[in-house]
This record gives sequence, structure tokens and C-alpha cells, in this order.
Amino acid sequence: MTAHTIIRNGRVLDLAARAASPADILIAGDSIAEIGPPGLAAPEGAILIDAADRLLITGLVNAHTHGHGALAKGMGDIWTLELLLNAGPYMNGDRSLEDKQLSGLLGGLDMIRGGVTACYDLFFEFPLPSLDGLAAAARGYNEAGLRVVLAPMVADRSFYEAVPGLIEALPPALARAVERFRLAPAAETLAALRRLLAGWSGDADRARLALAPTIPLHCSDAFLTGRRDLAREFGAGLHMHLAESRVQAVAGLKRYGKTLTAHIDALGLLGPSFVGAHSVWLDDDDIARLADRGSTVAHNPGSNMRLGSGVAPARRMRRRGLAVGIGTDGSSCSDNQNMFEAMRLASFASRLFGVDYEGWLRTEEVLAMATEGSARALGWGERIGRLAPGFKADIVFLDLGHPNLLPLNDPVNQLVHSESGGAVDSVMIGGRLVLDHGRFPGIDVAALRSRIEARLAELRERTRGLKDLAQQLEPVIGRFCVGLARQPYHVERHIPEDGLSQSRA
Repeated sequence: MTAHTIIRNGRVLDLAARAASPADILIAGDSIAEIGPPGLAAPEGAILIDAADRLLITGLVNAHTHGHGALAKGMGDIWTLELLLNAGPYMNGDRSLEDKQLSGLLGGLDMIRGGVTACYDLFFEFPLPSLDGLAAAARGYNEAGLRVVLAPMVADRSFYEAVPGLIEALPPALARAVERFRLAPAAETLAALRRLLAGWSGDADRARLALAPTIPLHCSDAFLTGRRDLAREFGAGLHMHLAESRVQAVAGLKRYGKTLTAHIDALGLLGPSFVGAHSVWLDDDDIARLADRGSTVAHNPGSNMRLGSGVAPARRMRRRGLAVGIGTDGSSCSDNQNMFEAMRLASFASRLFGVDYEGWLRTEEVLAMATEGSARALGWGERIGRLAPGFKADIVFLDLGHPNLLPLNDPVNQLVHSESGGAVDSVMIGGRLVLDHGRFPGIDVAALRSRIEARLAELRERTRGLKDLAQQLEPVIGRFCVGLARQPYHVERHIPEDGLSQSRA
């Protein structure tokens, strides 16, 4: 017999009407059965949840993050994307299965506290993804209660090999030192991925697998087409960082003689299951390719600003019919998992393109991107991202007495522009409260903190040599990549300084 829950006395957000009217929600098992006026009939014995003074919204969906970064918050400051990638070995290296489980748990709790109920996690393991490692991360997410699409992030070229001319620009001793980061051959990695996809036994409603060829330049064409074929064979999604930085955009033209998007389209990667993360340096033809193939973009305004990558043309994408979701990116480059902040930044960033306000993102668009748009990116667009019968009971309860929502003049505007996550009181995922009045049921947060601190103390010691190497490499890589980025490119996504574009500065 299906268990029922009835949520009474709350105000349910109606995005289209920009209103939050009193309504009751009947839940059967893990899904919404009915939404109706106060006093909605419920089966005898239904569990009652009183949502008085609460605004009820569908859970936010994080379209792009990196769970392995949960233990690396605040580890860098003045970093471009390329300097972040250089720091990756010491930030993310030497991880045990316990570390991977802790990353999933901590990241899951962080997101839930901010009203997130599902995420797309591009999880990294070196030298190869493993069934044990991904299962450990999934256990962490499951303990928190968060839904996750786990996409092992892989390549067959290291960062140092991927940027044209970078190895040659390094002093000989440093060039030899980065040889240790050489990745497994394409065939070996593809075989590992096949084993993962064939052997995965997680609950498909809680944790499913996808594939993440990390960045086009980091992958040989044979590796990319191999990933394409695996995705088609197993019905898995493909998620890739696409034209995130100007360095990548310029290097793509150098290597392929065409844009990164045009190149991977020619290889057959684009389609309804493809997600392009960041997608800052797209031209109109790139946007059209993605839209026409039914692909989705994961817009990450926070990390784009944090790393100086530029402002993605999200409104332009939507006007062309391209689906757009919103993500936080990893905690090592954002440096949080706050989707309310990501929404606010998405809205504000759209206003940096000019004074024509008709080209700015409206708050109802932003909220739709962070729910329905992101749910589509995860491949769960028909089950999450909306409060509607038949959808999963993933519901966020916000305190209407919190200053962020007091007074409630326009709930849509205030969720995007005023809310910080501070008003999040409770979160339900699949009909189960995973945050109950600010507390995580069954989770000993103090004990978790102690475990994390102990692990980090050991990790810092074990990766000390990797950090020293990264710091030696940083000035060389920084100068080289800034020089590469100053070469001409046919679109501009940075705000010109003193009237000069980045390519002429």
C-alpha cells in the first residue's frame, strides 16, 4: 500500500502567474499526486506536514558541479581557469574511498541547505575512474538524500599537453616534471568506462551515470568518438566543458581551424543528451548548432566571473531556442554550491551586455532555468523541476518570516534577487524530509566536521610536493596563457577595460 503525505497551510509558487497562493499538496509515495485548494482530501492515515508561513517551491537543480571539489573550498584566489587546472593535482589528488564518500556527503548537504534537490556531478578520479570510487561518491550523496547524475570526468591528454605550445614554453625541468600527469591511453580509459556503465547498479531515480569528456582540447578525436559511441550504446548523457575560457576558444581555432563547437559537432557529439558547460565563447553559429541538435547549456555565472572567463550570452541562447540550465560549478572554483546566488548572478550578468533592457534575463526565465532547464540537462526533465502531479515530491519550504522574503511583494523576483538560501527551512526529496527545520535528520554534522578535518590534515601533507610544483609552474603558465588569450578572436565576452578589448590590451 502506497504511503501518503499531505502538506497543508503552505503557499505554493505559481511561476507563470508570479503568485504564491494557499494550496495543499498530496504526495503518494515519492511523487506528487495532487495540488489543490486548502482542505484537499487526503487518504486516512496520511502523514500531515504543516507548512504554515512557508513558501513552497520545486527543488532547485544544479546543472553543473564537481563533487571532488567539496574538500577544496577557498584554496585559491587569483586564478584563471588554466591556473585552476594547474592546481588540480594537489587540490584533488591522493583521494581515498573515504575522501570520495565524504565529498559526496558534504557536497550533498551543502546543496540541500541551499534548496537544491538534484545535481549533475562531473566527478574526477586519477588516473582512471573506478566503480568503487563512483559508488563511494554515490553513497555520500545517498546519505545526504540528494539525487545525482555522476559523470566520470576523463581525457586522454593532460592539461599541459592540451594547450598548444605550453609544454614547449616550460623550462626543461618543469616540462619533465609534468610528465607524471600523463593520462591513460584512450583505449584503456574507454574500456574502464564500459565496465562502469555495464556494472553500475545504483537506483536510477537516485544516482545514475553519464559520461564527461572533460574539454575538447584535452581529448583526441578518437577518444571523443569513442565516448560518443559508448553514450549511444548505454543511453547515457554526455557533459563537456565547452568554450569556457578565451584560451580554449583561441586554442581551438589553432588546433582545429574551426570553433570548438563546430569541431565536436562534426564528430557527432551534439544531440538531445549533450550538455555544454559554461559555453561562454560561442558565436551565433555555435549557438544555432547546439539549439538545432536539441542540446542544453549549463550556465555557470559564478565561476565564469570567479575565474575571469567572461560573460556567457545566456539570453541570446534562449532567444535562439537553446535550452539553458544553471549550475554552481565546483566548490574549488565558485567557491560554494549556492544556487540562489547562481540565479542572482545569472540575472545580473545578463545586464552587462548593454543598456537594451529587453535583452536582459527576466527573473521568471532565470528561475525556470534553475529548475526545468537544469532538470532537462540531467535527463530528468519529465520527473523533476516542477511542482505538478506526476513529478517527484522534491519540495523546498522557505520561511516567509525571513527578512529575505519579508514583505512578499513578488515571489519570483525575490527568489532570484533577494533570497540567499537563508530562508530555506526544510527540504523534501522524493517525499522524505532531508532537511527538517534547519537540521539534517540522522546526520551528525559535528562528527562529519571532525572526519573532514582529519582527512584534510593528511591530504595536505601527502600533496605538499604537488602543491610546490604547481606554484613553480604558475607564473610560467599564467604568462603563456594570457599571451594566448590576447590573440584575436571573433567574439568578445570580456568587458573591455579603458575602451580596449582583451585581445588589444
